[in-house]
Amino acid sequence: MTTEFSQDFFQLFGLPRRFVLDSQQLEHSWRAAAATVHPDRYASSPDAEKRMALMQATRVNEAYQTLKSPLRRARYLLSLQGRDTQEETNTSMPVDFLMAQMEWRENIEEARDAGKVEALEALSASLRQENRALVADLATALDEAADLDAAALMVRKLRFLEKLDQEIGDAIETLLG
Repeated sequence: MTTEFSQDFFQLFGLPRRFVLDSQQLEHSWRAAAATVHPDRYASSPDAEKRMALMQATRVNEAYQTLKSPLRRARYLLSLQGRDTQEETNTSMPVDFLMAQMEWRENIEEARDAGKVEALEALSASLRQENRALVADLATALDEAADLDAAALMVRKLRFLEKLDQEIGDAIETLLG
């Protein structure tokens, strides 16, 4: 395995540069790479080699975490094509998504205030379903249509859904805590 720092994360693991990945192949490639560059293998090596092994191990783990997560993988693919998802600065969303946001937030607030854990869990399940549909659309936008603008919008939506699901998890934890 080569862990050259000029390689992108897909090259690092010998995977095609695509959104849809074989998760078992990713896992296998990561384990092989992590074993090759694990700092323990360099315990008796000179300090420079130890530092290099640590840097390579860090890069291998960062690559794995990035490619494992659909949201991070999409963001990374867009960045490789020079696209910024503008998650922090671009808050424009289609009207239907904005309306859904308001409804989700109201439902979360009502369930939290009423102490209804089951309702929060149902909302979380609903968000996961929405998330899966968006990930499928993202695969089409990135791998088939090469529609980078649509993909960037979907990344922003996924980021929002991720934050919302975190809020639900926090509310459940507070209620059960």
